[in-house]
This record gives sequence, structure tokens and C-alpha cells, in this order.
Amino acid sequence: MKKEVDARNQTCPKPVIMTKKVLDDIEEGIVTTIVDNEVAKENVSKLAKSLNYEYTVEKGLTNEYYIHITKGEVAEQAKENNACIPNTFKDMVILFGSDKLGEGSDELGNILIKGYIYTLTESIPFPSTLLFLNDGVRLTVEGSPVLEDLKKLQTEGVEILSCGTCLDFYNLKDKLGVGEITNMYTIVEKMKNSTNTITL
Repeated sequence: MKKEVDARNQTCPKPVIMTKKVLDDIEEGIVTTIVDNEVAKENVSKLAKSLNYEYTVEKGLTNEYYIHITKGEVAEQAKENNACIPNTFKDMVILFGSDKLGEGSDELGNILIKGYIYTLTESIPFPSTLLFLNDGVRLTVEGSPVLEDLKKLQTEGVEILSCGTCLDFYNLKDKLGVGEITNMYTIVEKMKNSTNTITL
């Protein structure tokens, strides 16, 4: 079976996600992903390598790259490494303390947080809980650029909790668009009882 993924003009991480979806849909065969920049080429190649699939990269006439990925048997070691990972959820809490990702440019931070949350919607296992406090609550209210992605995660069963004190401080409690309002005690308990807590 041969499949083609046209990921030209797609920003990170979409070329990887698009490729992974097609690979997941076939038992075996060749998936060719077309990208138009060096970064996307490297990222798709790393995906193939991480899955233990053979791949080759062909340079096009312009700036296009054709990554041919052959899906066959996954190495036994990879199977063993993934054997203990739940199919759907992981005991992981992610704490969003800001509506941006990283320090520096606000514009870049807005782009990165959108990419991060979108990638969460496409990555299994899902985290069990997303916590939002301080400026992070702006991500869960009406008008948020990631509201639809958060709703998708909630539909999949991810718990989404926003700090009530923070929503009150910013006068946003009436505009909560996804998830539930929580308190600091619950936030502490969720973080304390999780085997893996990530703070952004």
C-alpha cells in the first residue's frame, strides 16, 4: 500500500502529526510525506526513526523534500518500551501558569502555546489533568485561540480545571468556556498525587 501526505505550507508540528495519522491507519506499506522546508524534513525523519521504520529522503527540484517511510514490523525493543504505557491516558498533570509558552517574545509565546495544546490533542496517551492558574486561565475562557482544542481534549476525557481566584481576579469567571472552576487545595492535591507533573 502506498500513501502520500502533502504537508507543504504546514507549520510545525503539523507535518509530523499528519504523517503519524496516516502511518497509524495502515498495517504496512510506504508513506511518502512531501514538505517544503528543512525543519519539517528533519522532524518527519526523526518520527520515522523513533518508530523504527526504514526511510529515505529525496530532494525535489525546488525546496521540496520527499520522505519515503516504509512501515513494517516495529522492533521488539520498542514494543517492550511501550508495553506499560496506557492506551489512552497517562498519569500526568500539566500546569499552565501563563497564556504563553516560554520567555521572550509575546507573539512567539502565543504561537508556541497554540502549537503545544494542538499537539496534545493529537498525542496519545493524553494527560489526565490540565490545570490553569494566573494568566493561564485566559486560555480557558471565551475568545481563547485554543478553546476548541481544549474542548476536544475534554471530550476525550481530559480533566480541565481553572483557578477560581484567578478567574475572579481577571473578572473572567462568567466567561469560562471549557472545564470547571477549582481551588488551590484541589490544584495542590492534583499535583501532589500525580506521578508526573509538568509546569509550563
